[in-house]
Amino acid sequence: MTTLSYKNKTVKIDQGELISYLVEGHEYIHQKGSPGWRSADTEMFPIIGPTADANFRVKTAKGEAVQDQHGLLREMDYELESADETKAVFEKKYIAGTQVNNSKFPAKSTEEILAWPYDFTFKKSFNLSGNGLVISFSISGEQNMPFMLGYHPAFNLVTKAPIIKAKGKEITLAEVLAVGNRAYQVKNCTEIVLKDKKELKITSEGFGSFMLWTEVENMICIEPITFYPYEVKQENLAEGFMYLEDREEQFTLTIAVV
Repeated sequence: MTTLSYKNKTVKIDQGELISYLVEGHEYIHQKGSPGWRSADTEMFPIIGPTADANFRVKTAKGEAVQDQHGLLREMDYELESADETKAVFEKKYIAGTQVNNSKFPAKSTEEILAWPYDFTFKKSFNLSGNGLVISFSISGEQNMPFMLGYHPAFNLVTKAPIIKAKGKEITLAEVLAVGNRAYQVKNCTEIVLKDKKELKITSEGFGSFMLWTEVENMICIEPITFYPYEVKQENLAEGFMYLEDREEQFTLTIAVV
């Protein structure tokens, strides 16, 4: 367990997973064991979205890659690179073609092994300060590697009628619930405010859009994404790729109490 502290803020991280963000005694992160989701956060990389209808294959310049929903990164373990009182850095390294066990097999998938035809290094950093919690992602690897990135944090809800404010619009929890598994798209958006018992401002850089997902009333996932996967058929998922042009790309999410 890694713990960060800054004045009235405390962050707890379990092997790279953000499991608590406590500010003045209020918990903002969905707690494991509570209804809704078995995790608190995760990443979607190198793809976002389901692949079952495409026989779990995604097209790349190096051939088809076997990928289950939201990619293979979440099946790998983070290693702690460094940590101090207010900052921690975690890393995952992947060598092209390495076989990764699929935790969804056999209950939810026909594919026991996942693989990706490119090397990459994925770093996840947490930085706690007076401005809030900044979560940064650094992707480095082969030139022109295709990828998508989504971050999937779950936020705790304590009121019956929370509001999500985005692009001048108020989105209700009922509207998000109604969309179901596809997730509610908030296109071309870099800032969302979650109004619950307390207010959070969630600001992204590098992603471009958000999607919102929940199946219960006690949590909401507010997910910055580079691509909304339900805009295309699963066999055309490669249309959503961006490419590693500078051998390293940076993305950030800032979570601040309003």
